[in-house]
Parts: sequence; structure tokens; C-alpha cells
Amino acid sequence: MAKRLTDEQRASLGATVPGWTPALDKDAIRREFKFADFSEAWGFMTRVALLAEKMDHHPDWANVWNTVRIELSTHDVGGLSDNDVRLAQAINRLVA
Repeated sequence: MAKRLTDEQRASLGATVPGWTPALDKDAIRREFKFADFSEAWGFMTRVALLAEKMDHHPDWANVWNTVRIELSTHDVGGLSDNDVRLAQAINRLVA
């Protein structure tokens, strides 16, 4: 079961999941990824989809040509959870 993040965990998100920022309109984190073209963006989305399926935690996302925007929040707990942090870390490893 996912656990909602504590205030201490939220305060360290910048170091825990570099590149991700708090959403302004809800309890979530967001990141935008840019690629050379649509094909690279689509390949990245495919790799993220496989990670998300394996983790049983699925992002809200959008793709426009070479840009992928991802937002993570856990609906079951009504906001940010440890599941979001783990998926964000895994996504960061894909682009490292």
C-alpha cells in the first residue's frame, strides 16, 4: 500500500528526484523531457510504460512531438506518495 509523503520527505524532493517540481494546482510532481524528435520521445514513453506497468503505478502524461510531460500523484492516497518517488527515480535513471 502506498504511503503519503511526510513533510520531511517533501522537503527533500529536490535531492531525491532531481528535475521534478511540485505541481502548482494539485499534490503531484511534474517533469518535462525533450528529445531530438518524435521517435525518441515515443521510445522513451515506451520504456516508461514498461516501468510503470511493472510497478503497477501509472503516470498522467502528454506528448507533443519531441516533448513528454509527466505528472505523478497517487490517486489512492489523494496526493504524493512513496510510489511517485520510486517511479520518478526510475524514470530519471532512464535519461541519466
